[in-house]
Amino acid sequence: MPIKQQLKQSLIIAFWFMILTFPIMVIKVNTIQNIIVFRWFNLLWVGILTFFASLVWNYFLRRTEDSKKKDIEDDTPLIHRLLQNDRFRRPFLGLVAAFFIAYPFIFPMYHTSIMISALVYVMLGLGLNIVVGLAGLLDLGYVAFYAVGAYAYALLNLHFGLSFWMVLPLSALLGTLFGVLLGYPVLRLRGDYLAIVTLGFGEIIRIVLENWNDFSNGPRGIPNIPPPTFFGHNFGQENTMIYIYFIVIALVLMTIFFVHRLENSKIGRAWIALRDDEIACQAMGIDKFKTKLTAFALGATWAAMGGVVFAAKTSYINPMSFTIWESITILCVVVIGGMGSAIGVIAGALVLILLPEYLRAVAEYRMLVFGALQVIVMVFKPDGLIKSVRKVYTFKTSQEPQQEKIAHGTHT
Repeated sequence: MPIKQQLKQSLIIAFWFMILTFPIMVIKVNTIQNIIVFRWFNLLWVGILTFFASLVWNYFLRRTEDSKKKDIEDDTPLIHRLLQNDRFRRPFLGLVAAFFIAYPFIFPMYHTSIMISALVYVMLGLGLNIVVGLAGLLDLGYVAFYAVGAYAYALLNLHFGLSFWMVLPLSALLGTLFGVLLGYPVLRLRGDYLAIVTLGFGEIIRIVLENWNDFSNGPRGIPNIPPPTFFGHNFGQENTMIYIYFIVIALVLMTIFFVHRLENSKIGRAWIALRDDEIACQAMGIDKFKTKLTAFALGATWAAMGGVVFAAKTSYINPMSFTIWESITILCVVVIGGMGSAIGVIAGALVLILLPEYLRAVAEYRMLVFGALQVIVMVFKPDGLIKSVRKVYTFKTSQEPQQEKIAHGTHT
């Protein structure tokens, strides 16, 4: 594209963006003095920044298109190549472990609380990655299983006095049960139809919790949910937050281990085959219904356990904590991180949950910046921050017996 045409296009984009952002960037209502303030200087900055951003955008977009045209033999992400090297992997994992162990002792309690939320979303993302990333089933009602775990802890503690450690395995079983109950009638659907049905299931669970006052206390929610204890010992507020932090770290490590083992197992390979070609998968003799049902059940297990941690951390839950937007956020974690990639999902969860909190410095514009960054990632990294790497299996056969047979045949 000629330079003049690029400049003209960037000017048009800048002008259009100035009009689009006019109500947000220029108009400010002062409710105390009952006046409207027009910040024209902001509009000028929007135009200038958009103009140069458009030029940079087009430059990198051309580079991305050119790289796709080239025949690249090894497109494995850098982090995967580095982790395959023992000389890098061990020091890197050691540094990551040291960072997360020292985190609650270095940063204040507020930052620890944010990191706990991010790690809970790592669990949720890895669980949904089984359903969406590996099995290729679009689930928009995943938050329902999250709510099941949270309300399981709140209600079992309220009525029966069960502790966090007793409810945690029970919630995993409940999540699995609800995953089977949802999956059994709907998994004969696929694509958009499956997404619509799962979305409806998620909303049904929320509406039931909001309107069944005798069971869930309705929209008022359930307060005073106790945090986890250590053999009956209660910690102070700050130490409790640190204790929950290390519990979540342990649960995340367990989730990573089990998801990795599942991905490399027979059922994991069946999920990937189902995602790639459902008809060919069935022709190979794989029971696609049981394979889908297993994915739904196991994905729901981790969501329910995450819900227990969420209830213990916040000490209060209500149905509005489990809206459709939570499902969309978890789905964004998987898509932006990289569908089918455990490392990508972890990176996606940390970026999507931590970034809005640390963008509070730009106050009213933080969600605008956050949304723009998501668009940039999707345009330039359509496979996610760290895309999945398909495993290649090679079968080597010994040539010696064949050579002996040939020699013997020649001799005779």
